[in-house]
Amino acid sequence: MEFEARNSTEAALHHYKAGLGLFTEKMPELAQQFNAFTEECFKEGVLSQKEKQLIALGISLYSQDEYCIIYHVKGCLDQGCSEQEIFETVGVTAAFGGGATMSEAVTLVQECVQELNQLKQ
Repeated sequence: MEFEARNSTEAALHHYKAGLGLFTEKMPELAQQFNAFTEECFKEGVLSQKEKQLIALGISLYSQDEYCIIYHVKGCLDQGCSEQEIFETVGVTAAFGGGATMSEAVTLVQECVQELNQLKQ
């Protein structure tokens, strides 16, 4: 498998999934357990899947994890989050993460929202 540099949201999502697939081939038990755990964490519960995606986006921004930011912006949009809900999540996260959070938000988050909304059309 050849890795390409991230040049779009769609390419980054593909890159992540390809890497996860390769890891799963090499470590099937661990990958299966990890996938089962994360599926359980994101199940509908007292908190909705939409709320859980917004929380995950905030944590991703705070930890400056580019792939998770992209993945959870997509998750937010897939769960019906509005741009306003996404940007309010950015605001709450920026209260803790300051400039580092804002730098990701004013670039990567906005690019992802725009690109993913265009893909839906």
